[in-house]
Amino acid sequence: MNYQMQRLSAGLYLVGVPIGTARDITLRALDVLASADQLAAEDTRSLRKLMDIHGVPLGDRRVHALHDHSGRAVQERLLTAIREGQSVAYASEAGMPLIADPGFELVRAAGDAGLAVTSAPGPSAVTTALAVGGLPTDAFFFAGFLPNAKSARCKALEALRTVPGTLVFYESPKRVLAMLRDASDVLGPGRYCSVCRELTKKFEEVVRGSLEEVAEKFNQKAPKGEFVILIERTKVETTSVDEVDAALRDALSRMSMRDAVDAVSQALEMPRRKVYQMALSLQKDTQ
Repeated sequence: MNYQMQRLSAGLYLVGVPIGTARDITLRALDVLASADQLAAEDTRSLRKLMDIHGVPLGDRRVHALHDHSGRAVQERLLTAIREGQSVAYASEAGMPLIADPGFELVRAAGDAGLAVTSAPGPSAVTTALAVGGLPTDAFFFAGFLPNAKSARCKALEALRTVPGTLVFYESPKRVLAMLRDASDVLGPGRYCSVCRELTKKFEEVVRGSLEEVAEKFNQKAPKGEFVILIERTKVETTSVDEVDAALRDALSRMSMRDAVDAVSQALEMPRRKVYQMALSLQKDTQ
């Protein structure tokens, strides 16, 4: 057993748990899980399994389920326990609590109440992906999960188009292909990306290339697993409006609107949506 039983002072302890490989947990995290008066988790089964793997006894302690549908009653019960001098440990389903995780309201409420909040940090899919993805890490923006609906997803991507840092997203295997296609349209097909799949697990994989290239790879083979997607930061646009206008006029004289927009956006490395809007305006002017 690699943990130590200890008396924890009253407060909320955020426990970082592995994102895949169980042995990635820290010794301090095990100490907290073994010693806390009460336990709470986004997924109680995952936490119980992790504690079993590492031989951390649950004893007569209850694991409270704290998720988007558990309501305020659980939150108030945990806050009351802290006020009464108990220690409460909270663990997300995987990784660090509060990173795309429902524990935010509990932490904010504890802080507002003047209760102690601390962390036993551990793995995070965000920083793990940044470490292996090969994109700049000096500045990055974590956008979590994009909306499910195409129109809302494109709108969200458009708002992020000029962020001067590496963009980081979480995505499910059901939507990763649609997300990559929309990102290609909105951000530009030539933008470099790294798609990190099943990090720290047996079938870990990092697929690198332009948004267009990576989307095509996943179109040929249905993706599986959990994904973290990194997209390179915006580049300063050096192409003038006149250059785009001239390129569009030439392309439209030889091909359809769709083909012309695709050709110009790829040649000038510009977002397809922006080129399409310019093509529409140009078409109206010539009618």
